[in-house]
Amino acid sequence: MRKKDSLKVLITGASGFLGGRATKFFSLQFPNDHIIATSRRDNRADELVSKNCLFKAGDLLIPAFCDEITKDTDVVVHCAAFSSPFGSYSSFYDSNFLATKYLLDASIKNGVRKFIFISTPSIYFDFKDRFNIKESDPLPATFVNHYASTKLLAERYVLEANGKGIQTIALRPRAIIGAEDTVIFPRILEAHKKGKLKIIGNGKNSCDLTCVRNVIEAIICCINAPMSSYGQAYNITDGTPLLFWESLNYALTALDLVPPSKKIPLSLAFFAAGLVEIKSRLFKSLNEPSLTKYGVGILAKSMTLDISKAKKQLNYIPVMSTREGINEYIQWYKEQK
Repeated sequence: MRKKDSLKVLITGASGFLGGRATKFFSLQFPNDHIIATSRRDNRADELVSKNCLFKAGDLLIPAFCDEITKDTDVVVHCAAFSSPFGSYSSFYDSNFLATKYLLDASIKNGVRKFIFISTPSIYFDFKDRFNIKESDPLPATFVNHYASTKLLAERYVLEANGKGIQTIALRPRAIIGAEDTVIFPRILEAHKKGKLKIIGNGKNSCDLTCVRNVIEAIICCINAPMSSYGQAYNITDGTPLLFWESLNYALTALDLVPPSKKIPLSLAFFAAGLVEIKSRLFKSLNEPSLTKYGVGILAKSMTLDISKAKKQLNYIPVMSTREGINEYIQWYKEQK
């Protein structure tokens, strides 16, 4: 749990999944803190304000706005990002790197004490089975997509600023799940609805997931962490790898849906995804393709992370199991109907 000192905390990406959940958690659990939530979209403004936070809509690509929201702020939790697996490089560069740069620069100018950057373990992905990946392991020569490459640019910029008038740190949470999820389960359910959800490969791949509550716990650990823990990146997961398709089938069954049974070869799925991506580029589609090579890889390849560094240096201990996180989403999803 967070220390009891009162803080002014700015949380970006508040209209999204992690940012929204973090905003509500901090507002409710730390009533003595002054929580500022920001996002380009104001669709959740009333909801968040009702939880006793201040909401400010604005664009982080406008330096003046970054300057405004970071004044008299103690801690910045930067959750905002463009996380689609497909799109133009410029859109990712602007949203993931430039916005982070402007926000961090303003934070330093205005005397913010701590800057917590939500990075991504997508930087590790290389279409191979990988287990117990450490933060220090070599990164791929070529990143899987623009999202991964621009998030790493931003992460490096953030960490290089540590000790230069501010303390900075980065978290790499793997596949965030839970109530209000707008990324993982919604995409899976949409594919299932369209009859496009198939088991790719042998269906035995393992992975780590991360309950959103555990990411929030890691953020709290960062705020409490000693200066020696800053200037570094940390893997964050639930700490217990699982079989991906077994867990997915559990969720689908709980939602009264029939789990997929048909398997397709990985090579065929990659070929089909490549054709879909080419078509999207040729026709300059603004929408994310229904199938991407990265998506295929995520569904077929094993990827687990070593979180021993976060446990040792941040005193991070997961407070929710993956099954509890899945159940949290299931309950929330049913309540929406």
